[in-house]
Amino acid sequence: VSTQSTGSTGSYPIKLFYTSNIPIILQTALVSNLYFLSQLLYRRFSGNFLVRLLGQWRDSEGPGGQGQSIPVGGLAYYVSPPQNFSEVLSDPFHTIFYLTFILTACALFSKTWIEVSGSSARDVAKQLRDQQMVLKGHREASLVKELNRYIPTAAAFGGLCIGALSVIADFMGAIGSGTGILLAVTIIYQYFEIFAKEQQELGGLGFLF
Repeated sequence: VSTQSTGSTGSYPIKLFYTSNIPIILQTALVSNLYFLSQLLYRRFSGNFLVRLLGQWRDSEGPGGQGQSIPVGGLAYYVSPPQNFSEVLSDPFHTIFYLTFILTACALFSKTWIEVSGSSARDVAKQLRDQQMVLKGHREASLVKELNRYIPTAAAFGGLCIGALSVIADFMGAIGSGTGILLAVTIIYQYFEIFAKEQQELGGLGFLF
């Protein structure tokens, strides 16, 4: 991009993780609400066909002797991660469904988020115009079209990668859930980026970037 007033040029970075950890947060919220609704209905109407299709639950003893419900059938079971590699081998359809669901949901949530959060190609083009910046070699009218070639793709692919990282962490049996670890790392890194940017503006830590 270049500035109309001064003619100086620069680059506009479009990050791979364009929507950060938002896709996995939304996907986790969706699954949590599904679990809550399914358990609530199963406790009261366990014999209903539609309720069993939504999810079937079994009480088991968790860590520390505390009881917990685990999904054993229905949609709630298939959107839950396999507990171990033996379960992956014994029920490959569950694994494939879970993997497909996570990746698809994260990609769709990521593409949807850019439209509602003010970071779509149309919004970015408006911000650039407000700053009197143009895309070198392109007319102002074609700016949105050009940005649309990159931003939605970066958002969807970034969401896909976030989902894949979460799945890999779950499958490797990391301490805690893959989603929890991913959220912790991305939040810490975001704060580090903010801190580094502030220091760079003040003249310190510039050697890091």
